[in-house]
Amino acid sequence: MKLIILDRDGVINEDSDDYIKSPEEFIPLPGSLEAIARLNHAGFRVLVATNQSGIARGLFDLDTLHRIHEKLRRQLAALGGEIEAILFCPHGPDDNCTCRKPKPGLLRDIADRLQFSLEEVPAVGDSLRDLQAAQAVGARPLLVRTGKGERTLAQGEGLEGVPVYADLASAVEALLAESGDS
Repeated sequence: MKLIILDRDGVINEDSDDYIKSPEEFIPLPGSLEAIARLNHAGFRVLVATNQSGIARGLFDLDTLHRIHEKLRRQLAALGGEIEAILFCPHGPDDNCTCRKPKPGLLRDIADRLQFSLEEVPAVGDSLRDLQAAQAVGARPLLVRTGKGERTLAQGEGLEGVPVYADLASAVEALLAESGDS
């Protein structure tokens, strides 16, 4: 099974320190949706694992989050792409849950649902916590410079052996070339 796990904000769409609180604020990064469609066409199952603490903070509700994800799915479908599942952590940083990255709960949930080991499965993120969650389950973390990626690079910690790409499109290009699907 070809599988890839993506973070959402900063990888697929523009990120904001004020959170993405509405479908109108959800703006795909250039080339990201096309990259997901390319993955689908190459036989990859694409899943998203995303922290969405704006719910716990009262900035938006579950209905709004579902409308944001519906917009993403519609835009992807127009390009012949799809995301198999979007798993999210609705908790805040102080809730001490097991699903908020850098904890690996969301990724373990993916493994359990698919009955599939995430060993060496590519996991694309823009923050250290994305990389740490991937490493905790044996997945292969990939860092993009979009979103918080430049900040993550500047901090320089936890990046040993982690490939860095300009954006999701370039990460996908490299993965497809590596797997012979380019």
